[in-house]
Amino acid sequence: MTDTTTPSATPSQPAPYAGLRVVEFTHMVMGPTCGMVLADLGAEVIKIEPIGHGRHGDATRQLIGSGAGFFPMFNRNKKSLALDLETVEGKEAVLRLIATADVVSENFKSGTMRKLGLDYASLKALNPRLIYVSHKGFLPGPYEHRTALDEVVQMMGGLAYMTGRPGDPLRAGTSVNDIMGGVFGALGVMASLAQREKTGLGQEVQSALFENNVFLMAQHMMQFAVNGQAAAPMPARISAWGIYDVFKVKDDAQIFLAVVSDTAWGVFCNAFGFADLKADARLHTNNDRVRNRDWMMPLLRERLAAWSAHELAAVFEQHGLPFAPITRPHELLNDPHLQASGGLSPITLPDGRSAPAVLLPFTLDGQRPGIRLSPPRLGEHNAVLLAELGYSPAEIDALSHPKDGVTPA
Repeated sequence: MTDTTTPSATPSQPAPYAGLRVVEFTHMVMGPTCGMVLADLGAEVIKIEPIGHGRHGDATRQLIGSGAGFFPMFNRNKKSLALDLETVEGKEAVLRLIATADVVSENFKSGTMRKLGLDYASLKALNPRLIYVSHKGFLPGPYEHRTALDEVVQMMGGLAYMTGRPGDPLRAGTSVNDIMGGVFGALGVMASLAQREKTGLGQEVQSALFENNVFLMAQHMMQFAVNGQAAAPMPARISAWGIYDVFKVKDDAQIFLAVVSDTAWGVFCNAFGFADLKADARLHTNNDRVRNRDWMMPLLRERLAAWSAHELAAVFEQHGLPFAPITRPHELLNDPHLQASGGLSPITLPDGRSAPAVLLPFTLDGQRPGIRLSPPRLGEHNAVLLAELGYSPAEIDALSHPKDGVTPA
C-alpha cells in the first residue's frame, strides 16, 4: 500500500520530533488530538485500529453530522495498523511494536488497557524508557469512575454557565476540552521527553477533560478569591470596556466593535465625527463609559445602524481599532488571511476526495508544521509496519484478515 502523502507540505528541515515513535490506542477527539500534535511536529504516530468481531477500525471513521470532521481532522500525519487485539497473534504484534516505541497514548475507559495487558505498569516492564499518556474524563479522585464527555464537564465545570445567558447554560461551540485536553497530553509527553533525557526513564502522563475545563475557568475562580464577586455569565457581565459588543447594522448584518482605551475613544469619535460624544464629560474615561452604557450604547447603535458592516470594518481597520465580522466556520475555508499565510493545507480523505485542513496555530522558524501524510485508510500501513517487525508475508496476511472475515479497506 502507498501512503497518501502531500509532498508540497513536506518541511524543508527535520521536524522537532523526527525519529520519535508513538503508538496510539485512541478514538474520538481527545486522544487523537494528542497524537496529531506530535505527528505534526514530526513524530511517527502509529494508530492501532481494531478489526475482527464486526469492528471496522476507529468508530469515528463512520460518524456523520457534527462528527463527520473528527477522523480527517485529528488523524493526519499518522499511520494505520489494523489488528485484532483479542487474538494472541494480534496482541503479540502490538507488543513487538511497543518494544520499539518511545510513547504510548490511549483514551479508553479505565480498565480497558489493563484487561488487554497494555496498561502502563505492564508496558513499563517491557520498555522502561516508555512514556505513557492517558487521556481521561477526570484525574484520580472522587469523580474518576464517572463517564465524561466534553459537554458533561462544560456543564459541571462552569464553562456552560459562563457561555450562556443567565438561567440558560450553553456548551461552547467546539470540543474545547477534548481538543485542549489532547494538547495538554502532548505537552505532558514533551515534558516527559525532556525528563527522560536526564533520567533515562519514561513516566506516566495523565490529562483529563474536567481538569482542563477547570483550568479554563481559573480566571473566574480567581476573581471570586480576590474580590469576593462571583463571575456573571458572559452575556450578562459588566464589561470591562465601554464599547465591546456586537452591533446590528445595515441590511441586518452584524459586526463586533471594540474601543478599549481612552486614546482609542478619541480616535473612534474623530473617525465617525462624534465630536459631541468626545466632548461629553460623562464619557471621558473608560470607566465613565462603562457606567453610562445604558444610554451610550443605544445612542451608538442608532448612529451606526446606517453603516454597512463592510464600511465599519474599513474605518476600524484604517484607524487600528479592533473589529470582527461574525463568521460561520465554513466561511473560514475561504478566509484570505488563512489562505495567504499558509494556515490551510490540502489532505486526501480516505475516500479519495481532497479537503483543506487547518494546521497547528504557530510557526517554527517562520513555517507552520505541515502535512506529510493524509488521514490513513484502515490498515493502510499493515504491510510495511509488520514487515519491519519481522513478520513474513503470510503472517502479515493472516494478521490483516481476521477469521471472522472483517478485512481492512
